[in-house]
Amino acid sequence: MPLTKVRTLRSLIGFLLIIVSVFSIPLSASAAPLKIAYSDWPGWIAWEIGIRKGWFQEAGVDVEFLWFDYVPSMDAYVSGNVDAVCMTNGDALVTGATGKPSVGILINDFSNGNDMVVAAPTIRTMADLKGRKVGLEMGFVPHLLFLTGLEKAGLSEADVEIVNTPTNETPQVLASGAVSAIAAWQPNSGQALKALNGSHPIFTSADAPGIIYDLLYVSAESLEKRRADWLKVVEVWYRIVDFIRDDANLDEALAILASRVKVSPQEYEPFLKGTYILSLKEALERWKPGSGLGSVYGSTEYVDAFNLKYGVYSESQPAAKYLDPSLTEEVAKMRGM
Repeated sequence: MPLTKVRTLRSLIGFLLIIVSVFSIPLSASAAPLKIAYSDWPGWIAWEIGIRKGWFQEAGVDVEFLWFDYVPSMDAYVSGNVDAVCMTNGDALVTGATGKPSVGILINDFSNGNDMVVAAPTIRTMADLKGRKVGLEMGFVPHLLFLTGLEKAGLSEADVEIVNTPTNETPQVLASGAVSAIAAWQPNSGQALKALNGSHPIFTSADAPGIIYDLLYVSAESLEKRRADWLKVVEVWYRIVDFIRDDANLDEALAILASRVKVSPQEYEPFLKGTYILSLKEALERWKPGSGLGSVYGSTEYVDAFNLKYGVYSESQPAAKYLDPSLTEEVAKMRGM
């Protein structure tokens, strides 16, 4: 074979080898980081443990966690600036109905006391609120919690006067004496307790466990394209859960969580206790379809009815459209469960 042809052939082979090597790079090495918006809630700040310990890198998944206030985190998701966001199951329905649908791929926790109706010292029970003013943000989780408390006390919304109040302003409103009680989530509920001496919770999410679930919601597009990577994220989450639920790690876990929001571990401990972070086994139970609050499906249907009643959106949002237990189930199989 002539020398010029040999050189040409070698050049062609070299070029083809370069092309092959480029296109054989694993997706995880070339893909952009998964962007997750998270905010100030114990079950979501818990991601910080995996971040600081380098567990995502160990799992082989590139993840960028972006810190927001809660409502702006949802705005970032709807605008497409992040791939996923930490939301309550009720708020996922709202963002889906009014902006951009999402799929819940793991249940972080359910609120176990952090969401509260906080009352002035003279108010001892929910029944004592009859004829009184209550400050809360209408159409949000505290509103639903408050109505549930009223129902359990044999009252209805017509028995009280609701003063529509941004959740972050409820501590000041209670302290001013303008209302007899407020409804809010942490840290606002805790701030309300500090703002008025003698104030106390008269109904909390611990009285209706499962009324508020907190999940990681992912865009359907990202889940379809990067499912293997999202599975690794779920794997890391349950490594975080195992760490938190081991009493031997409590001091370290509290130190990490508290530092994210710049408070002492002692101050943060009640917040963590008011959040029931689910083990993998417990999460599998909550993923089972059911009509009660013990199922994330039943809870989501309960919130959907509330949202329709109060005009948050106009068409019912099917729970199954927003929930996908399959990645959690895969992790369970990998662990032999």
